[in-house]
Amino acid sequence: MLETIARQPSPSMVTERCVRHGVLTFDIEEWFQVENLRAVFPRAGWDERPRRAADGTRVVLDLLESHGVRATFFVLGWVAERDPELVREIVARGHEVACHGHGHVLPMQLTEQEFRDDLTRSRQALEDISGTPVIGYRAPSFSISERHLKILAEYGFRYDSSFHPFALHRRYGRLAHLGARLRPGVYRTDDGLIELALPVERFGAAAFPVSGGGYFRVLPAPLFRRLVARALVRDGHYVMYLHSWEFDPAQPRVRGAKLAARFRHYHNLVRTLPRMQRLIPLLKDLGTRFVTASDFVGGVLARQRAAHGR
Repeated sequence: MLETIARQPSPSMVTERCVRHGVLTFDIEEWFQVENLRAVFPRAGWDERPRRAADGTRVVLDLLESHGVRATFFVLGWVAERDPELVREIVARGHEVACHGHGHVLPMQLTEQEFRDDLTRSRQALEDISGTPVIGYRAPSFSISERHLKILAEYGFRYDSSFHPFALHRRYGRLAHLGARLRPGVYRTDDGLIELALPVERFGAAAFPVSGGGYFRVLPAPLFRRLVARALVRDGHYVMYLHSWEFDPAQPRVRGAKLAARFRHYHNLVRTLPRMQRLIPLLKDLGTRFVTASDFVGGVLARQRAAHGR
């Protein structure tokens, strides 16, 4: 089945030349902060671990510069407080800084007040360091609920990109009501917050996450590129995420975590950069213009206002 999908002909992907939007996003966190390695690295020992997020992030920044691409970086407050120069460099090189929370705790594991405190601390740190407003949020591990979205709107965030509609992943949030659908994968909640969902391609009962992350490293590269092209041509935009540590194949290998968790974290790290070097030109050949998440949201809202004569 995978081979059939990868080779499936689609003339429109070659002949249709319209402007499409690519929204590349990167979650900036340390390699030891991920949920897959949580059993090995409790939070109390984080400051004793070698920090490598800056190195992986600068690989990303150089990649984007080489292709003339702007992107959005969802930065963890914990990282920003310890490496403020990295945040300033992201802004200086033309990219958007958005919020990834402070301590990489899943919002679904926090009380409402703890979530508010985590949100406030991280956003304040990012705005103080970057000197720019922070209007976007992404939850660690896409762990989000309708209540969290209401709080984000209350705090003045303009958009969220935490909804990953891949039902087989137990940590991802389940949102029953996303509000008004503005375009495929883009919604406006009743409180005015814009939700940028991550893409999932479906073939009958089979679902293929094509938004990046571990799926980018596990799925065969030709299949992944084919599915991304299919989603882009159909929806007119494509939202992708990767982590800074996915561009750091030399990071330490550790024992203690379950075999499946280690596989998801370490598999094919060496291929992340070369695969992105091929994916970006492919998207450009399909008429993709790369924009930040905030610029994409602004464009969607502007077209909505124009369509309704406002």
